[in-house]
Amino acid sequence: QVQLVESGGGLVQPGGSLRLSCAASGIIFSIYVMGWYRQAPGKQRELVAAITNGGSTNYADSVKGRFTISRDNAKNTVYLQMNTLKPEDTALYYCNAHYYGLNPRDYWGQGTQVTVSS
Repeated sequence: QVQLVESGGGLVQPGGSLRLSCAASGIIFSIYVMGWYRQAPGKQRELVAAITNGGSTNYADSVKGRFTISRDNAKNTVYLQMNTLKPEDTALYYCNAHYYGLNPRDYWGQGTQVTVSS
């Protein structure tokens, strides 16, 4: 059974920082591309950041220079360090695991809420 369990969300003031974690089980973590997505009320889910099994990263323009995605294959965990948070970063953040092989696989966590407000 595949599980992606996010943690680290919460309420933070503008300019603050949070670190999200996503612990994966039931998959061969090292072969998956891991990503963080977010969905704000009334908006579509959007990619925030992704990291390949080789460590290459990709970021949404809105978070470049503020957010950093990383992974620890030994711990089956992906992280999202979020700095200089803005109210517009408020959303439900989801962890995603995607396998691009012959039989693609796509898994989602349950989400963790991030609220940026004074």
